[in-house]
Parts: sequence; C-alpha cells; structure tokens
Amino acid sequence: MIQVLTIAGSDSGAGAGIQADLKAISANGAYGLTAITSITAQNTLGVTDIFDLPLSIIYSQIDSIFNDFEVSAVKTGMLSSSEIIEVVVDRMKKYAVEKLVVDPVMVAKGGSKLLKDSAIDKLKNELIPLAYVITPNIEEAKVLLGMDGIQTLDDMKAAAVELKKLGCKNVLLKGGHLDGEYTYDVAYNGEDLEVFSMQRIDTKNTHGTGCTMASTLAVNIAKGYDFFTSVLLAKSYVYNAILHAADMNIGRGHGPLKHFFLF
Repeated sequence: MIQVLTIAGSDSGAGAGIQADLKAISANGAYGLTAITSITAQNTLGVTDIFDLPLSIIYSQIDSIFNDFEVSAVKTGMLSSSEIIEVVVDRMKKYAVEKLVVDPVMVAKGGSKLLKDSAIDKLKNELIPLAYVITPNIEEAKVLLGMDGIQTLDDMKAAAVELKKLGCKNVLLKGGHLDGEYTYDVAYNGEDLEVFSMQRIDTKNTHGTGCTMASTLAVNIAKGYDFFTSVLLAKSYVYNAILHAADMNIGRGHGPLKHFFLF
C-alpha cells in the first residue's frame, strides 16, 4: 500500500491541517503518516492559539517514519518558523526525498498568520528548491514573488512562470481567491502550461481545501502519475469533496469538506 507522509500542523476542528491530510490521503487509497509541527486551537470560525512543538520531537517524528515505513511521497503544510523549516529541509535532504509537495501555508481561512514573516526567505531559498511541486494560492504567490498584481488568468500564468524560477520542478497556482463563475488553477512544469477550470460552488464549506488539494496531489504523484494527470485527478477529487459538503452543517463558520463522499 502506498504510504504518504504529511508534515504539518494539527487543526483541532479537523477541517484542515494534519486531520484533513489524513482524510484526503485515506480517501484516495493510500496510507497516511504524520509528523506534527504545531498544535493549533482552531474551529470553523478561526484560530485562537498556536503552539509550535519542540524541534527535537519534529526531528524524531520524521526519523521514526523513515526508519520503518516506505515513504513514497511527502507533503508539507504549516511550517511556522525558520527553525522548523530548517528541520524539514535537513530531513528531506537526508532521506533524498524526490516526490515532495510543498504547500506554502501562510494564513488560515479566518485570517490568522501560520507562517512568521521571518521564515519566508527560508521557505523560498531552502525548501521550495527541493520541491517536486509547490501549491500556493494567489495570496501566497504574491508573498513569494513580492508582487500584488495577480488579478486575471493571464496574471496567474505569468506568476506561475516566475514561481518556477524559485527552483521547484513544477508549480500549481490555485486561483480560487479570484472572483468569477469559474475557478482557474494554473499548472506549469517549465515547458508546458495548462489551465484547469471548474465551475465555482456556492458554499461556505471550504475549510481545508488547500491542504486537501496538496495531499491528494501527493498521493497521485506517489502512485506514479505524471504531473498534469496528478493535478487533474486532484482537482476532480477536491471539487467533489466541496460539492458533497455544500449541504453539511458543521460549525458556525467555514465548514470542512466531505472527504469520504464516495462512502
């Protein structure tokens, strides 16, 4: 059975973070492994507290996984500090991880910062160059590129090309933050650029969408699909997880996706 490791923060509301990752990995037919970086007090309304775990236990979790399991891919989520990013970079190099999906998580759905400003350069210069693919949304792309003007599909295409220059092998730039009847994601591998479009679903139940997308992408890559096929399959899964969650009533804010819509 394919085994996928997620290195990320814990969401006590279980809509995003490690909890969403495990649901997505399981629903897509793989076995999920975890290394928790931070614990958040969080619900559908927002984040109320954050505690970063000691670096030693983050090291130990990752080592214990690689010393026993056959890890086919790794996905990273919330890495809140430069020090935590250093740990992950060190371990990814040690274990020569090639199928690394980096979701550059910066801000929670409710607006709380999940990445310290002082850690942005470390993320750009040391972790992203190790990535098989990075999966920023538009707001995260603006921070990574130091630019504001990503407002159209053409802007997204240009931004994807610039993001590739950070050193990753592939880029998936997510466009859900743009207004419109359709959502657009841009995938770029350095040579070919593809646009994936789906009709926007009118729902507030979108908490954990980015985590779910990155984790599903990691599973597909682990299964051996090429980059563009992996994106297509992940997009289809996430779309259905949002669609089937539209009538769920969990929490009073941005509710979770329905990861197990097939069951």
